[in-house]
Amino acid sequence: VDRLRGRLGIGRICVVADRGMISEATITGLEERGLEYVLGARERSDSLVRDVVLANQRAFTPLLLTRAAGQETQLFAKEVLVAGRRYIVCRNEAEAEKDRADRQAIITALEQQLQRGDKALIGNSAYRRYLRRVRVKQADGAEAVPLTPAFEIDVGKLAEEAKFDGIFVLRTNSRISPLLAMLRYRDLLAVEQLFRAAKSALRTRPIFHSSDAAIRGHVFCTYLALVLQKELADRCGKIGLQPE
Repeated sequence: VDRLRGRLGIGRICVVADRGMISEATITGLEERGLEYVLGARERSDSLVRDVVLANQRAFTPLLLTRAAGQETQLFAKEVLVAGRRYIVCRNEAEAEKDRADRQAIITALEQQLQRGDKALIGNSAYRRYLRRVRVKQADGAEAVPLTPAFEIDVGKLAEEAKFDGIFVLRTNSRISPLLAMLRYRDLLAVEQLFRAAKSALRTRPIFHSSDAAIRGHVFCTYLALVLQKELADRCGKIGLQPE
């Protein structure tokens, strides 16, 4: 980024990255350089996001997107300010339906497995998150070993998990609107597709070079090819053409 600024005179840069980049060291580095950012937040493990940001009762702003195939995606976004930090809470209705369906499929499989025995359940992380241990109290207060399966479906965990259906949270210091921040973050899907194309069609991996300069040159040429591919796709899209 420093080299780009020096060589090309770019004044305003916004870094968009997923939740794997949300660390205090990374954010400090971005802010020290005066860079804007839109970063995915950890909804479940970050207590501030989980207990404060998601609990905010501010109304969502709707956004209806029409995809290339003519299908529609219903999105919602709202801004939440906490302790000087700007968060964007986003909801995707299609993803929410998928999350509910996936969870119901797991529950159905769990119920069937519990009828056969619960020994195989604990090694499966997808199952384990929805289970709780059955504890039976004797008359003297001591715990007894139940004769029935030692685990059961935890209704409380199901309700807690349902709060995250279709939800993703962004942390940003950018001046852009909540809806635009959400759209820019969704562009990461296109970036991931381009990287897959680079690894397969453009065959950038493995890279057989003996110097760092040659590796940088190879990656630069690949990146330039991807930029041109993106520009071509955008131009085709504006005139209604669907490139192969």
